[in-house]
Amino acid sequence: MKDIPYATDPILMKSQIPPIRTFELKDECGINNLPNQIMAKAISDGFVFNILCVGETACGKSSLLDSLFNTRLDSTPSTHDNTRVFLRKNTYDLFEREIRLKLTVVETAGFGDQINKDDSFKIIGDFIDEQFQYYLDEELKIKRNLSNYHDTRIHVCLYFINPTGHSLKALDILTMKHLDNKVNILPIIAKSDTISKNELQRFKQNILNELNTAGIKIYRFPTDDETLAEENSKTNNLLPLAIIGSNETVKVGNQYVRARQYPWGVVQVENENHCDFKKLRDSLIEKNMLDLIETTHSKHYEIFRRNRLTELGLTDSVDGKQVSISDTIYMKRNELRQDLDKREQQLKETFMQKVKDKEVELKEIEKQINEQLTNIKKQYKDQKDKCDEKWHILEQEMNLFEQHKRSNMETMKKNTKKK
Repeated sequence: MKDIPYATDPILMKSQIPPIRTFELKDECGINNLPNQIMAKAISDGFVFNILCVGETACGKSSLLDSLFNTRLDSTPSTHDNTRVFLRKNTYDLFEREIRLKLTVVETAGFGDQINKDDSFKIIGDFIDEQFQYYLDEELKIKRNLSNYHDTRIHVCLYFINPTGHSLKALDILTMKHLDNKVNILPIIAKSDTISKNELQRFKQNILNELNTAGIKIYRFPTDDETLAEENSKTNNLLPLAIIGSNETVKVGNQYVRARQYPWGVVQVENENHCDFKKLRDSLIEKNMLDLIETTHSKHYEIFRRNRLTELGLTDSVDGKQVSISDTIYMKRNELRQDLDKREQQLKETFMQKVKDKEVELKEIEKQINEQLTNIKKQYKDQKDKCDEKWHILEQEMNLFEQHKRSNMETMKKNTKKK
């Protein structure tokens, strides 16, 4: 086999790569056990799934989550007295047979309770971006530990719509529009047993029309897998799903089921004739949880990552040519160095100019002070000369006075002797 000379040009290197050869192994060597190894490691490591529940106070968020996972999760009832929107975050370890799921539930509190709702959706969007930033920071570390990192990126947003029977509120449209490129949004109609079936169908259609008009992209369950295509298509046709949640069990026939008891009858949570809860749980957890996780990583996180690295000045192409991240960092470092050198030179020039200006200013002040000192000395000399002249005149007058005095005294003595 002929040796291929070493080349540093990526295009030349690509052209020199020999074609991949295919071999069909006659005897097994253990490759077919690789899926079993992956499955065993996945079961050992466990899985992570993060849910964000957005909805107004008392719309049934906690009850629905309890119904979804057939357990009683810790939840604190929220009141309508909150002056701002905040998020409650709880993490649970769930076990089903030998599978462990680390479930993180984030619920809104105070959403829609304020008179001024301008910042309500921004708080939620900032939280989602913050989780992306945590993951990106870990990913960009020199010493990474992603295998043990607790991924807190939100995989699905269950958006609870109040069953008004008419249309979406302005806050709903603004919030979903703000979040549709950050997270997989799954709109659901909460407490759907409060409106009739005909009103519910019209309400669903009105919601879809408004979402399409606003250009809001909601999550659609994938239909590219033949085994799930039919079921997922049926679920997609039911969006937004009409949901009922309950922590109570009611005896129906010979068994106890999750349901809501009314004077006129029983509404069963898992009865598909009563609501879409079973479709939601099957599609969300049993069939498409992995797709939600992968979509979060490959779509929403990639958008955030690309935008964030672009903000930092990193790019994978320069003048239409592909460059590696190391080359990009090297070029960015040189740009920053040049920029720092330029700023340093500008600061030096500015400093020198300020020193010169200050010297001129000080010289001018010194000149003024010298002129003032000269004037003061001149005034002092003039005053001194005047004082000296006056003193000389005074001495003369005093001498003259003394002469007159002596003369008068002699005259008086002579006159006294004559008498």
